[in-house]
Amino acid sequence: MNPRVKKVRPNDDFTIEITFDNDEVKVFDMKPYLEIGVFKELKNISEFKTVKVSLGSIQWRNGQDLCPDTLYLDSKRAA
Repeated sequence: MNPRVKKVRPNDDFTIEITFDNDEVKVFDMKPYLEIGVFKELKNISEFKTVKVSLGSIQWRNGQDLCPDTLYLDSKRAA
């Protein structure tokens, strides 16, 4: 099982800095998702910044979420 999210910080460039429960800090790029279905409303930066930690993953105010495995495997190590 991959690590789970313990902290999240949205950035102005539609990336998300994520701290996992193994203390790794990674950056996930949401831009490829912003043209897909329910994620389209996250193109509004105010909505994008409502992201929070939820059950070991992340979730936005209107219920959009991503699998924690996707977040871990598809993110890049923070500089």
